[in-house]
Amino acid sequence: MEHKIWNPTMECMPREQLRALQDERLKDVVRRVYESVPFYRNKMQKMGLTLNDIHGVCDIELLPFTDKQDLRDHYPFGMFAVPQSEIIRIHASSGTTGKPTVVGYTSGDIDRWSEMMARGMYCADIGKNDIVQVAYGYGLFTGGLGAHYGAERVGASVIPISGGNTTRQLMILQDFGTTAICCTPSYALNLAEALQAEGIKKTKLKSGIFGAEPWTEAMRVKIEEMLDIDAINIYGLSEVMGPGVAVECMCKQGMHIWEDHFLPEVIDKNGKSLPFGERGDLTFTTLTKHGMPLLRYRTHDLCTLSDEPCECGRTHIRMGRVMGRTDDMLIIRGVNVFPSQIEHALLQVEGIVPQYMIVVERQGTLDTMEVQVELSPEFMSDTVRDVEALEQRIVNSIAAHALVHASVKLCQPGSIPRSEGKAKRVIDKRTL
Repeated sequence: MEHKIWNPTMECMPREQLRALQDERLKDVVRRVYESVPFYRNKMQKMGLTLNDIHGVCDIELLPFTDKQDLRDHYPFGMFAVPQSEIIRIHASSGTTGKPTVVGYTSGDIDRWSEMMARGMYCADIGKNDIVQVAYGYGLFTGGLGAHYGAERVGASVIPISGGNTTRQLMILQDFGTTAICCTPSYALNLAEALQAEGIKKTKLKSGIFGAEPWTEAMRVKIEEMLDIDAINIYGLSEVMGPGVAVECMCKQGMHIWEDHFLPEVIDKNGKSLPFGERGDLTFTTLTKHGMPLLRYRTHDLCTLSDEPCECGRTHIRMGRVMGRTDDMLIIRGVNVFPSQIEHALLQVEGIVPQYMIVVERQGTLDTMEVQVELSPEFMSDTVRDVEALEQRIVNSIAAHALVHASVKLCQPGSIPRSEGKAKRVIDKRTL
């Protein structure tokens, strides 16, 4: 298979050259934040660090970490490294509590972001002859505009439809001949179901770029089967840049992190960098961002990194699927459980559709977990005995894949609320 590559010089750069480039860019960003961001200057001074101590990537562990709380503490613009007059775009990510985290971009940042997203479009075989329907939300959320600028950079025709309004999405998809779609994987599944309900068996879609929430390999298979497309995984977060920090190529063996712009690490709970292949907290240092550069930003996304060569020819290391977040983790009777594990278990069982809700409650001193999942329409005519057998298969699959016992509630098709953005999969009543 021929792999389309947007910027071969940078994407296929030999590892030794890439490391030399990272060394220079790391020294530059450390100098810039030391001179322009009081937060970092104070941190480094308290640690006894000077600019002369940082010679390159080999010294990354000397630098301080940054966490989301640091951004909140310096709300709104206290982490910016340039004067307000140089900030041409402001995005913000909604937090679960408190005020949003605010991100500022210079014109150069927007240009670099567009370049990264253009690489991602080519990874998904999207180019100037494609019509791209961007069904991520536009606004303070970075998803919509991030995908939009990348699609325009490669010369594609962009439909900035934003999220929601599924009926309109389907009409546009058919009438405009959309060939690629960008949205969350849960919404892609929602659209696939809606197409089936309308009896639409064929579209011009060939590929989709899906991100903004964790999803499993089994979910990819489902989306690809239902929509007859290549489903490509993308990763990003507003604080670091937005979508396009990393993206899969058509090999679908992990997401290439654009290492000329970001220095990734995976760290353990004590902050120690872990070797390739070990799971930990994904951490980024931005190497080329000017508006709001970050040192060792802890994403709290759990994944692994791999430096194994990729068949596509790109030399940048790959991150595995996000296996959950440290703050998505549920502890059920001492067992750590991630929603993605439950999703994977459900997708091993025939007779249901991957629309589900996890309800956690406390009865006395014990935590209980109920998984509500929809029956597939074909299964509705089966007997009570068949339904009971299906419930047991689901219970067994969850026990095997998530190592936890859960009760199962089978629901009517279409009864679990559909998401038009990030899917809400967990209701934890223990904290209410």
